[in-house]
Amino acid sequence: MQAAPVRATVIPTVTDALRAVESLLLSGGQRTARRNAWTAVLEDRRRARDRAESGYVLEREAVAARRSRAT
Repeated sequence: MQAAPVRATVIPTVTDALRAVESLLLSGGQRTARRNAWTAVLEDRRRARDRAESGYVLEREAVAARRSRAT
């Protein structure tokens, strides 16, 4: 008796499925524009985090400077 051949099927991820649907619905230019827009959103978020962190650092240094002057 010989074992039946094993077939490995890759299960697509949600991202893969969404990209497949996107490629069917959108032309290449629209797809590129959407990806560029998303990249811009992520970059804006990163800059906002950097600004907030800079604000915290500046405030902390200002408090430390006020304390050192008070002594």
